[in-house]
Amino acid sequence: MPVNLGVCLPTFERGDEGMKEIPSLARHIEQVGLDMVWAGDHLCARVPFLESVVALSAAAAVTERVRIGFGVMLLALRQQAWAAKQLSSLQYLSGNRVVLGVGAGIHPQDWPVGGVAFAGRGRRTEVMLQALPDLFAGRPTSLLTVPGEPVMTLEPAVPAPPVWVGGMSDRTLRRVLDHGVGWLASLLEPAQLGERAAKLAAMAAEAGTRTPELGTTVFATLSTDPQESCRSHQHLVHFLRSLTGEQGLSEQQATRLVVSGPPEKLAERLDQYLRAGARTFVINLSGNNLRRQYDLLARSRELWAMIRDGACYRAAPPVTMAACFLIGKSFMVHSP
Repeated sequence: MPVNLGVCLPTFERGDEGMKEIPSLARHIEQVGLDMVWAGDHLCARVPFLESVVALSAAAAVTERVRIGFGVMLLALRQQAWAAKQLSSLQYLSGNRVVLGVGAGIHPQDWPVGGVAFAGRGRRTEVMLQALPDLFAGRPTSLLTVPGEPVMTLEPAVPAPPVWVGGMSDRTLRRVLDHGVGWLASLLEPAQLGERAAKLAAMAAEAGTRTPELGTTVFATLSTDPQESCRSHQHLVHFLRSLTGEQGLSEQQATRLVVSGPPEKLAERLDQYLRAGARTFVINLSGNNLRRQYDLLARSRELWAMIRDGACYRAAPPVTMAACFLIGKSFMVHSP
């Protein structure tokens, strides 16, 4: 199964300048050979936050190859007909490159403004997910979340994008089996991801269905400057804790989740997640000079691929990964 390496666009936190550069950054991501661009989704964030469909449309308009991923869309927060219309339009105009990550959401402040009750959002998410295949296919479909359950037919019809379900609960895992091709995890260390992946596989076996694909978000800042890495690491730890609230991640947990430093350090972590079963990676990069970080991410991918495909990866335990990277770097420098 191929490994997919994508990166989050700066739709939040970085201020106006970074957000305005999304089209050019998306082009750069494609040019350096990464596979996907992703955008998160919030209505009432504590920082400036662009709407995900608009941000990904801007990225799709200036790229040709990279897939366009929601990581993740709060589908139930939207009016059902408009959500389906927007997603089908983006799928059509992007040349069928949409990857639809969907989550039920954990931030109550988004929902009153959107006119949707926070309670019951899980069931509403499932009802909307169930209707999407028929809607994308252009079949007349009853909108069960709308009073009177009117029937909608979308044109033009488009191939249904693959659905990835985000979240951490057991109900999320059940939602993956019912509606998704994959589970998009977050805020789990590799060993924890492996444990949850084993539970998902057991649930799939019990249900008599295939085991879904596995992906994870990785929070990182890439730099070859140790001082810059240290500063960016502390900033990202603080930001990660702010996402989960005071009762969420401890500083120690956030520190273990954040990866900062040169490309080989991130690749070591990706290798750990790979061994836990993940094949799709959403890299959420933070810090200065995103273009340079995209270059470093692409470089780490090249070295990582050499290690995975070569004898070094098959024979070496994780503790020798740094030595493998030195071999890979030497090969890349001296090869024609």
